[in-house]
Formats: sequence, structure tokens, C-alpha cells
Amino acid sequence: MRGPAALLPPLLLPLLSLLVPLPSGPGGTAWAASSPDSPQGCARGSCYPATGDLLVGRAPRLSASSTCGLRRPQPYCIVSHLQEEKKCFICDSRRPYDARSNTDSHRIENVLTTFAPRPKKAWWQAENGVEHVSIQLDLEAEFHFTHLIMTFKTFRPAAMLVERSADFGRSWKVYRYFAYDCAASFPHVPRGPPRRIDDVICESRYSDIEPSTEGEVIYRVLDPAIPIRDPYSPAIQDLLRVTNLRVNLTKLHTLGDNLLDSRREIREKYYYALYEMVLRGNCFCYGHASECAPLSGATATADGMVHGRCVCKHHTQGLNCERCEDFYHELPWRPAEGSSTNACRRCDCNEHSRRCHFDMAVFLATGNTSGAVCDGCQHNTMGRRCHLCKPFYYKDPSKDLRDPAVCRACNCDPEGTVDGGLCDGADDPERGLIAGQCRCKEHVQGPRCDRCKAGFFGLSAANPQGCQRCRCDPRGTVADGSQCDPISGDCLCKRLVTGRSCDQCLPEHWALSHDLPGCRPCECDVGGAHDNQCAMETGQCRCRSHIVGRQCEQVEPGFYRINLDHYTYEAEDARLHMGSVVQREPHAGHLASWTGSGFARMQEGGWVEFHVSDVPFSMEYDVIIRYEPQHPEPWKEVRMQVLRPSPVSASSPCGNTIPADDQLSTSLLSGARYVVLPRPICLERGVSYTIRLELGCATGQQDPTASVLIDSLVLLPRYSSMEMFIAGDPAAMGRRETFERYRCAQHFHTVVLSPVAEPCSRLLHSLSAILHNGALPCLCDPQGSLSAECQPQGGQCRCKPNVVGRRCHRCSPGTFGFGPGGCRPCQCSGEGSLSAVCDTVTGQCPCRQGAHGSRCDRCQPGHWGFPTCRPCQCNGHAEECDPQTGSCLRCRDHTDGERCQRCAAGHFGNPALGSGQHCRPCPCPDGPGGPRHFAASCYQDGRSRQVVCHCSPGYTGPRCDECAPGYYGDPLQPGGHCRPCQCHNNIDTTDPEACDRRTGQCLRCLYNTAGPHCAECQPGYYGDAMRHSCRRCSCNTLGTDPNTCGPQQCQCDQRSGQCHCLPHVEGQSCDRCSPNFWNLGSGQGCEPCACHPQHSLSPACNQFTGQCSCRPGFGGRTCANCQEQHWGDPRLQCRACDCDPRGIASTQCHHGSGHCDCRPGISGVRCDQCARGFSGTFPACQPCHPCFGDWDRVVQDLASRTRALAQRASLLQHTGAAGAFEGTFRRLEESLATIRDAVAARNATAATATFLTRATEGLRQQIGEATEKLTRLESELTVAQDANFNASHVLGMVDRGARTLNHSLRELEQRLHALKTSNFLGAFDSIRQSHWESQDAERRADASTRVVPSPVSASSATRHHTEQLLASRRDAFNRQNAALDKANQTRARVEHSNKELRELISHVKAFLSQEGADPESIEVVASRVLELSLPASPAQIHRLAEEIKARVRSLASVDAILEQTAGDVRQAGQLLQDAQRAKARAEGVRGTAEAVQQALEEARQAQGAAGQALHSTAADIQHSEHTIGTMRAQTLGAEQQLAAAMERLGLLEGQTDALKVKRANNSLAATRAHDAAGIARDRASEAKQVLEGPLKDRYRAAQELVQHRAQGAQQAGGRAQQLREEAAGLLQDAQGKLQKLRALEEAYERNERVLDAKVAQLDGLEARMREVLATINQQVQIYNTCQ
Repeated sequence: MRGPAALLPPLLLPLLSLLVPLPSGPGGTAWAASSPDSPQGCARGSCYPATGDLLVGRAPRLSASSTCGLRRPQPYCIVSHLQEEKKCFICDSRRPYDARSNTDSHRIENVLTTFAPRPKKAWWQAENGVEHVSIQLDLEAEFHFTHLIMTFKTFRPAAMLVERSADFGRSWKVYRYFAYDCAASFPHVPRGPPRRIDDVICESRYSDIEPSTEGEVIYRVLDPAIPIRDPYSPAIQDLLRVTNLRVNLTKLHTLGDNLLDSRREIREKYYYALYEMVLRGNCFCYGHASECAPLSGATATADGMVHGRCVCKHHTQGLNCERCEDFYHELPWRPAEGSSTNACRRCDCNEHSRRCHFDMAVFLATGNTSGAVCDGCQHNTMGRRCHLCKPFYYKDPSKDLRDPAVCRACNCDPEGTVDGGLCDGADDPERGLIAGQCRCKEHVQGPRCDRCKAGFFGLSAANPQGCQRCRCDPRGTVADGSQCDPISGDCLCKRLVTGRSCDQCLPEHWALSHDLPGCRPCECDVGGAHDNQCAMETGQCRCRSHIVGRQCEQVEPGFYRINLDHYTYEAEDARLHMGSVVQREPHAGHLASWTGSGFARMQEGGWVEFHVSDVPFSMEYDVIIRYEPQHPEPWKEVRMQVLRPSPVSASSPCGNTIPADDQLSTSLLSGARYVVLPRPICLERGVSYTIRLELGCATGQQDPTASVLIDSLVLLPRYSSMEMFIAGDPAAMGRRETFERYRCAQHFHTVVLSPVAEPCSRLLHSLSAILHNGALPCLCDPQGSLSAECQPQGGQCRCKPNVVGRRCHRCSPGTFGFGPGGCRPCQCSGEGSLSAVCDTVTGQCPCRQGAHGSRCDRCQPGHWGFPTCRPCQCNGHAEECDPQTGSCLRCRDHTDGERCQRCAAGHFGNPALGSGQHCRPCPCPDGPGGPRHFAASCYQDGRSRQVVCHCSPGYTGPRCDECAPGYYGDPLQPGGHCRPCQCHNNIDTTDPEACDRRTGQCLRCLYNTAGPHCAECQPGYYGDAMRHSCRRCSCNTLGTDPNTCGPQQCQCDQRSGQCHCLPHVEGQSCDRCSPNFWNLGSGQGCEPCACHPQHSLSPACNQFTGQCSCRPGFGGRTCANCQEQHWGDPRLQCRACDCDPRGIASTQCHHGSGHCDCRPGISGVRCDQCARGFSGTFPACQPCHPCFGDWDRVVQDLASRTRALAQRASLLQHTGAAGAFEGTFRRLEESLATIRDAVAARNATAATATFLTRATEGLRQQIGEATEKLTRLESELTVAQDANFNASHVLGMVDRGARTLNHSLRELEQRLHALKTSNFLGAFDSIRQSHWESQDAERRADASTRVVPSPVSASSATRHHTEQLLASRRDAFNRQNAALDKANQTRARVEHSNKELRELISHVKAFLSQEGADPESIEVVASRVLELSLPASPAQIHRLAEEIKARVRSLASVDAILEQTAGDVRQAGQLLQDAQRAKARAEGVRGTAEAVQQALEEARQAQGAAGQALHSTAADIQHSEHTIGTMRAQTLGAEQQLAAAMERLGLLEGQTDALKVKRANNSLAATRAHDAAGIARDRASEAKQVLEGPLKDRYRAAQELVQHRAQGAQQAGGRAQQLREEAAGLLQDAQGKLQKLRALEEAYERNERVLDAKVAQLDGLEARMREVLATINQQVQIYNTCQ
């Protein structure tokens, strides 16, 4: 609900504010104010102090920069009152103004409205001639300034500006500029009117030179014409807020005489003089105060003074009520708005505090409900509202929250409580809080949190969790492992577990687990590990060197553990006495029964000394002798003696050894291969020993032939001497028992080892590790072994072929050459060598006498035929021959042959022994040793004795001094040779002219190749010249870059055949657009389809038309519009046009609004009712009487005025009015409603118009009566000036609009002209020019051929005859319309023929484009084409077909004619369609002669284009004649056939039929010429694209565009005429208003003279208005609460 003040017109508010001080809202924009006498108004909503003159009571704060007569009296003159004698006066402002004693004082305080008892008797006046003067008011506080009114005694300033400061003069901002000439005075300031409320502009309406006195300058901070959404916005508040105001007067108005006369008297006439200045404003209190009081310390105030300190309500405080009172911060401070007081609310601190503050973060967090935060909470409380107890206190549930004793101290053990004794502050079931309950640490329990939980121990305040968890490892703890002593924390461990937390295994145990014992034994290997200790976590034992594994039971890669017979000493390597070494080659596939390379053959009385220096461990060793008996009887006496380097020390490990222990004897059994000596020997580590083996008597008597093969001596460690077997503990006893049970030592007595049992393997590993303190390195020889790793047991490396030894360090017997590849077999010849074993280094076999070579397998030099060697027979020309065949080697004296019996190549003669001849070099031309010898051989003719040369390839001539065909060079020059011509097999090598014999340049390239080496395809061909696969480029000229095409053909990539495509064209032939592109026929590349992403079915479009596939309801090429007969915004929804077919002019409605296109006299959105000015029943609408137009104009004018009044009335309801005018406004609203109903009637009558006239007049009278009470004469003048300004602005806009329309019309004319010159129909002159150029080209072609008659001349005759036919057809159009009927009859036949022709072309073209089309298939197609019905006699067709068949065999490129003439046929078909469209247009406008004439003109242009196309056809045929000379006669026959057909038909349809005959005949001719069709096919494709696709679309688009532009130009002309008429009306109206303005000015001057007489009347009106004001304030107060 709005207050009654909202009914006042907005234009009356400023005028009313000039008369009396009106209360206002923020900035004077709101009338919802409370009177200072009504304090209850602030309780019901916002309230505002009264607005008044800020100058009242502030005369001392008002200053001027210039005042006349301040220092001395100054004269001044006036320019008015010219009829009076006295024109000059004295200004003396040294003393204040006094009405009786000092009326010549003109100080600045004279401008106050309360200063002078009578107006216009006192004023302020500046010094003479001073232009820059400022008047400044310095306020004592912050005020809101609303508007300024200045009444000048002299001319108003020619330029001035109003400034403000909101920081007491530290910075200034301009409110408004005023100037007679804004561009000259303030060039950089924009002109008005303002568009935004804070625009700084320059205006001129208050700066005119008239009136000469009492002219006013009015400035309103908030323009009523600009709506304000939020009067409390920071921008509006900043705009109104002032602490200082300054008016700068910058330029005087003069009459111009001061420019001609600089006398003082002239300057004394021009000065600033101000009667009165009013600064309206109020102290701003943000709606929280209805009155203001003087500031503290202020002097006595004047009546009506606007004070600067707000008397705040709503619990606010501050100079401007800009903040809340203390302890009233529950809500944020906000200005009062309307019925909402937005009062500050008291803080709620539960009586525990008297101080608070507002926190915006708290306010936002509480959902904008409360932002108060209490300060200084007492009684052990805290929190935003003092509603919580402090830490270590809790809320007593039995007490009220406001009780001073509500918070009690907590009773908690600080060591076991969280936060040192903190308890729950209050009950909270949701959070599980109980007031006073202690919050124990994580591992503490009890009411006071004073004991540990089960499983924890050691309560301590330093522990954040209170107690420590029992650190009992559950794996090592008996029973419940989580329990421990609550004080000490000790745990109870399992049997094999120890430690305070039961987390460690006992020594020699590991793997703490949940098993019953708790840990497992280490079980370290007794030899591989240093002891039985292992890591508790992993069980890893402490292994010896290079021993790995958890139990140290494995050796490290690259190391090994020994076998027991590891220490074996070979007899063949020992020192022998009466013995020899016997090497033995091992047999393939059999295990050797010996070690080393062989044996030592020993005889009776001999001995063998073994040197032993590598004893690994001091202990007893069993001695084993390995041997091979040579007799069936045993060797009875064998003695072994240990020769020590020094006596055995008693303290050494072998200290118990006596000399008798080093003497041992045994016998060698004949059935055994080894013998173990009866007792062991003790050897020490690091001592070198010699062990002598003596062989005594073999039998009972001495036998010098007795011998034995000693293989080796083995030292076997004796297990019974090692600690691991004899320690006495159960484990050692078990190991010894196992070692003996499995007889682990016996496995190593023999050479051939048997598999070792697994228990033995483990024990042997331990034994080896003890002997060597770990594992031994493999030390595999890098040349003889395959890998650096060896077998873990025994250490045998992986040897290369023929390599033996543990380390693979020597060759096996029968091989030699130890190296990276192993050893090679000796391969000693069995016939020439004494043994199969060769030297291991050189490989030399021991040869028999007469044998030679390292293998003893060949004869001596000069012999052959091993083993029966014979001398070589070489005719004295060689010393050596082949050892197998006897063929002579390295024949001398230029001889050759097995016996050197013939001359070598390049020589001739008889080299046989005894012939007396020798071999001489062939002179071809030089000998074989010379640089110019080019013959393979020669011979001497027996008769002529001439030397005949056999030339090498590439040479010819008697002396081979010339290059053969296919070769080049100059063999006669020094260093010259003949080289093959580098033509890549693309020339005829038998052709002497195929390449240049000197330079080698290829001259006659074959297979369509080119280049100096025939290495590339000819231009226009592509493929691989090396493979003879060059083919002609097949490029579509429409899609190919024209820069790569010549007159005959286009260039392509010579390798791939890819043509150079235009943008967005693809395909090897550039014959199709890229996906989502179209318009290949443009010749500029393809254009994007640009299909609408939402309205189209796919982004692809038609390749020729560009039409996208639209979804239902959408249309246009890109589907961006609604489809036909639909309307709406395609982005939202398209709807079907809902038009009444009886009343529409077209089926398409308006695309944007859906309004139907109605016929004249029909209206409505659906065109279903009669229009205004028509009567009757739809659709039979008849025009009204002519008088309706006159009355309708009157009614429309009244309706317009009524609508304006209704708008003003509606605006009144928003701006407010006084309560005293309620009845008046109610009557005005009733009158307006009646008038609105009358205007809304569809068919107005004369009575209605009369009624509207009377009602309008009554309404005007009522409005005038109400307005006369509130307006002054100045308002009418101001309104008139504004209207004049607006009219001038509108005229300027109309003028600019007219110029824009003229420019648009000129642009349309230019476009229409360009369209005519570029379009097919509008470019007859261009076609004619092209026709002339074609004729000139025809004459030049005819001159070049020089053949009469030629195809060109025949084609020219055909063209002329066709033009005559077309001219006769055009004359027929001009004579009568009957030709149109005939065109309609023939159109069906032409279309049917054209359809058949197109189908034929497409089928034949598709067939011919196939790669595999054979001649037989092409001939079948040709016969099918012959069966078509053609407009010629059968005899002619048969004769022509026979002629073509007879000549087609000699053709090379006839397929080009096929495709080229196919383009001609399509072109003619397109021209036929153009002619059909021209006939259709002629039929459409046949009703009027002008339309018929236009249609005939279009038909004539189309026929001219057809003639041009026929000329192009003839030119293409001419080009074909030049390209293929043998086709001329056939082409001439085709032209004659075409001419005969055209003569028979005589019409446009005959042209097409003749072309069909030509097309059929050419198709027959093309059946055997498919290879050369590339160029013509491309041209035909281009013609198809250009003529069928884009040209047709362009023709249709151009026709529609011409019609549309014509209609648009006509409509634009109509609109321009209408705008001109409107401009003329506005100009006339402006002139009338100017006349009215002059009349008003005259009335103003008349009223000026009688104004003094009406002062008394004005005082009475002021009294009345005060009464009205009281009534308005009362009504505002009433309505303020229900807004």
C-alpha cells in the first residue's frame, strides 16, 4: 500500500519544495517521513527530520571570493531600466546591510531567505568585471544536500559549476556544469541529459542571457526523471553527503560592448549579483530520527535552521545515527526502511555481562539471526552470550543459567584427565556430554580418571594418553598377552622367549610367533656358519666367507665347495724316474676312467715324486693311489714316503707324528683301479711336502718289461680328525653316524663318481666350509669356460668344446689352440702322422717320412697326389700346382689354363713349351695393363693375321674404342670409359639416339617418363618411373588449385598422383569436399556446412547445395531458422503458424512474433477479424465511410493524450500526493477509466469522439485547477525549454535517421547494380561481351587450323543459326503470349528427355570410371546407347556409327571428348532449366503487360546465355580437334548431326535433343579410348559442378534477392517518406512550441512588472500551503505503516 503522497506528480515535487520546506526521505526522494511533532512515527517505521534551507542560521559559514565595496565604496551600473535616468549606483559593503541606514551593502549573507524583510531589496554583488568568483558554504557536520536554487539580480552566469566536498574541504567533486556554450566553456564535459543518477554533465538551459534579472539556476541532486532502485545504496548516499558546497562562477554574460570598449564605465555594468540562494537539505539520520538538535557547543540557532546532530531512536547513536547504542549489537546496524525500523536489538548475555560487540562472522554463521558477542563475562562464564562455563567449570543442572553460582568447579584427577582436569561443561545428550563428568584420557578410567585401564600401566600427567599400553608381545606372552603389571608393566613370557615385553627369543633361537614354544631353533650349518647364533627376525645365521642361505647351507654364485678327492695330484705332471708320460685321448660318449691328460708309465725300480703345497687344513689325510694295471698279476711292492722340509714340531698339529708314520707300503691289485694306504698321514697347512711313490718288484722275480700306469695321488681329508664329528655332543655323534652309515668317503675313491646321497652332501658342505673357512672361488678360465660360475659341488666349470680341467684351463688330448673359441681338434692324418695327439700349442702332428704339413696330410711343394706325390707339369710357366688335381697355380708370362697352356685374357699367342712363341697383349685399343683396354679377349685371324677384339659390354668398334648404344663416354680420352646411360631402363637400349653418347643425357624416354635420366614421370603424370608405372594425372579442376593446372592438364604429385587440392577439398583427384564441407563448384575450395549443432541431424550437408539435414521444426540452409510456415526463436522453440487462410496474404507468418501477414482490411494475430477502418463480418470486410479517417485521427490523438494522462496518473501512484487532493485524484482516475474504455472500443463513432472530447476537456479543467495551486510561472517556462531541447534532439535524430536511410538506399542501389552485373539474368551486357570475345577466339582458332570447312566454321554456322532461332523465339514472345503456352507444352517433353539424358550420362560415366572396364564391355555399353531413340533417321545413325567404328581404332584420347561433351549436355540442360524458370516467371505475371515484358526480357537473356553455352561447346570441340587430330572428321559429323537436329526442331528443346544425339555418338566413339580421358573428364566435371550446382543456386538466390531487394527498396522508400512526414510534423510542432515559448516569455516579462503587487497574495498562498503540508504529513504518517 502506498501513501497518499505517492499520488503527487513527480514534476510538482521540486516546485512544491521551492515554496515550503517539505519533509523527505534519504536525499529528498522519499515522502514517507514523520513529522518532528510526532515521536510515535519512529516507533512504527522509518522516520526522517524535516528538510530545510541549510543556509538558515549559517551566515557566518557562507563566504564569497569577491564582494563589491568591502574595502572602499565602488560604483556600478545596470543595463536594465533604460527609461530611468539613474543607471549607476554605489556599493559599500564595509558595514552590514540595514534597511534604513545602509542599503548599499551587498555582502554574501544578503542571499539568505531570512535576511531581508522584503524580497529583492537586498542582494549579494561581486566586484565589477571579475569573472572567476566562488561562493562556499562550510557546514559544521555531515548533511545531505538535495537541491540548489539561485535567483540572480543580473544576468545569469555564462558558465558556472557546482562542487561538493564530503571531507571538510580536503577533496572536491563536481555536481553539475552550467554554460551557455558547453563546448567552449567545458569542452571535455559531456552534454546532457543525464542517463544515470551520478552522471556529471553540462547543461545550457539555466545559462541563457535572458532574462536580464531574476533568472534562476536550479539544480537537483537526484533527478526525478531517473528512477532509483535503492535510495540507501552507497552510491546514492555518497552523492547526497556533503560537508562543504561551492558554486564557482567562471564567466560573465555581456552584451559584447566590452570587446570594443575597455573603459571602466563599460566594466562597471558587468558583475555577478544574487538576490537569493537556497540550499535545500537535512541532517541525515538513516531513518532513525525525526528531529535534529544543535551540535554541542553551538551558538544560538535561528528559527528554521537545519541542525546537524540527529536525535536518534531505535537504540542508535552517533552524529548521524550511524551506529548502534552500547549493548545493542544483537543485529548489524542498518538504515530504517519504510515500515521496518531495523532497530538495534539488546544483547543477551544472561546477566553475566554488560558489554558486547557485533561480529559479522558470527552473524553469517547463525544464518543472519544474531551477531552479538558478549565481552567480559563474569561468574566463571564465557561464550558469545556468556552461556558457557569456563574451562574447569561445569553448569549446575539444578540452577538457572542466569544464577551467579551456575558454574561449579570440576573434580577431576589432572594426571588422568584431558586438558589437565577439564570436565563436561553442560549436559548434551546428542554429544554424550554430562555436566561435571571428567573426560579421561584415552587409557584412563574411573569417576575422577585416576586409574589405568586394563592392559595399560604407569599413570602420568606427561603422557597425553594417561597410561602406557602394556608392551607385551602377544607372540611371546603366555595366556592373555595384553595383561601386565599396572605399575611396572612386566609381562609373562613363553619357554623360549625372554625380555620385559616378551619380544625376544632365547639365544640360538629365532622367529618369535604364536607357537607354543614361542621361537624356533636357528639350526645353523655346523661348517657353513661361524656358530649357531642367528638373527631373531629373519633367522639368518652368521655365515663364513662366500657362504649364503639362512642356515649358511649354500655357496655364493661364483664359488664352490670341494669334493673329498679335490686334492688330486696327476702323475703325468709329477717328477718321474724310470717312467714316461702316456697321453690318452678320451673316447666320445664314454666317461674317462682317469684324470688329467693321461698316465705315467712306471717300471720296476722307478719312482714318482708329487709336490704338495696346498694343504688347506692341518689334519690327517687318507692317501689314495689311482692306477691302471698292465699285467694280470698284482704289483707286490709299492712304498710311499713323505718327505718333510723340516722336523715336525711337538707343538704343531702334527706333533705326535714319528718318522715311521711317514713310511707306508702297499701293493697294487690287478683287478682294482685304486688303493687306499693302510694309515693316514698328518699334513699341516702352509707347509710344502714331497710325496715319493716307489715301485719295487712287480712279481717274485725281476721283470724289466713290467710296467704300470700311475694315474694320480689323492689326499682325502680324514673325517675322524675333524671337530664336527668328534666333539662328543649328540649333534656331532649324529653327524658321524650319518657319515659312516652312508659311507660318504667311499664315493670319492674312484675316478668315476657315483651320485652322493643327500645327507652326505650336507655334511660334505660343512666339511668343505671348515677346511677352507668358507667357499672357494671358481676361478673359471675366461677363455676356456662358458661362464664365470661353476658347479656348487666340486667346482667344475662349464667348459667350451675340447677344453678340460676343473677351471677349463687346458685343451683335452687330441686338440690344440686353447683360446676364446675353445680348442680345435688336431685332425692328424692317419696316413701321414704317427699319433693322433698333436702339440697343444702349435697343433703340429708328428709326421711320417715324406709327409708334410701341420696335419701330415699333403705333399711337398712342386708335387701333387698325396700320398703318392708326383711333380707338377706347367710348361715352364709355374712352379706349383694344386696338390689334389695337379692344376698349375699362379701361371706367369700372361698364360692361363690347368697346364699354363694358353694365353690369359687380353692376350694372344701360343705359350706351349717348345712352340717358340709367347703371349702378347690385345690392342683394344690398348693392352690389358693400359687404362684404355675395353675388350674381354682377342684372337689373331689365321688368314689376315689381323687381331680381332671381343669388346666388353658397352663398347663397340674394331678396336673397342667407341661406346655402344645405351652407353656414353669418350673412351679415346685418357681415363675415358663407356658407362651405361642412367635412364632407369626407360629407353630402348638398341636405339643409338636413345641417349647422348657423350653426356649420357637420356633423349628418348619411354613409358611416359621424362628428365635427364628418365627418373621421373612426365608433367601431368604420376607413378614410379623405375617400374614403368607412370599414369596420367586425373585432377578435378573444380577442386584443384588453378595455379597447378595448365591449358591441357593439371599437375599432381609425381609419386602418389595426389592433386593439389583447394582448401577443404580431398580425394586423390580433388573431386570431393572434406566431411562437413560443400560447394566444390565454387572453384575456391569448399565452404563449411556450418550446420546448427542442435537443430540438424548431423554436421554433414549436401555437397552441391549445402543444405543440412534439419530436425523436424527447423529449416534454412544451416537449420538455424525455423522451417517454412513456422515462427519463433530457434534457440527456444519453433511453432507452426496459426493463421486463418481466409485472411492471409502469404502462408508464412512473422518469423519472430508469429503475426500472420494479413490482406488489406484484415487484422488480428491470426488475420481472422476486420481491421480498424473496416466493417462487416470476417472475411467480408468493407472499408468504412471516408469520414471515418477524420474521426479516427481525432480519436487516435485523444487516445494518445489519454494514454499519456494515464501514464501520469500511474506515475502519481508511485510518487505520492497530498491527502487534501484524494477526492480530486479519485475523480481523475474515474474519468481516465471512462476515457480508457471508450478508446479501447474497436469501432469508434462520432458520439464516442464527442464524448471523448468533452471528457478530455473536463479532465484538463480538473487537472488545471489542481495544478494552479502548486505551480509557478517558472515551471511552464522550464517545461517549454525542456520541450524545445527535446524537440531539437528529436529533430537531430530524425535528420540523422533520414541521412542513414539515404545512405542505405544508395548502398542498396549499388548492390542492385552489382547484382545485375554479376547475376546470370542481370548481366546480359557481360554475356554479350563474353560472346564477342568467344567470336574473336573462334576466328583465331579458324586461322590457326587453316582448314576449310573446319569444325570451327561449322560450329560458328550452327551458332548463328541457333541465334536466329532464338531471336525468332524472342520476337514470338513480343508478338503474343501464345508462345508461353507452347513453352509449357514442350517443357514436359524437354524435362523427360533431359532426365533420360542425365541417367545415360551418369551410367556411362560410372561405367567408364571403373578401372577394370574392358573393350568388350565398353562395346556392349555402346550398343545399348545406340538402341536409344534419337531424333535422327536410322540410316543416318547407322552410317555415323559405322564411320566412328572405322576410325576409333586410330584414336588415342577419345574419352576426353566423351566427358567434355557430357559437360556440354549438362550445360545445355541447365540452360534449358533457366529458360523454363524464365517461362514460369512470365506465366506468373501474365496479367499485366509490364510483367509480361519483364518475363520476355528474362527469357531473351536466358536464350542469349544458351547461345553463349553453344559457343562454349563449339570451342571445347575445337580444343579436342587440336588435341586429337584423327578425331576431326568424327567431330564434324557430330556437329552436322547437331545442326540437322536443330533445323528439324527449330525450338529450344531441339538444342537438347541434338546434343543427346551428339552425346550418344561420342559415347560410341569413346569405347576404345579410356586411357586418355583425364583432361576432358575433369573439364566435364567442372562444367557439371558450375552449371548444375552453384549456377542454378546462384540464379535462384539472385532472383529472390532481386525481388527481396526491390521490395526492401520500395519499403525503405515508404519508410523514408513516412519518416520525412513525421519529421515535418515534429518540425511544425517544434515551431509551434517555440512560438508558445516566445509568448510565455512575453507573459513572463509582463508578469514581472506586476510581481511586486502579488507578493501579498503569495504570502497568503504560503500560509495555505503550510496547512496543506500539515495535512500531507498526517496522511503520510498514516500510510507509512502500511507500505
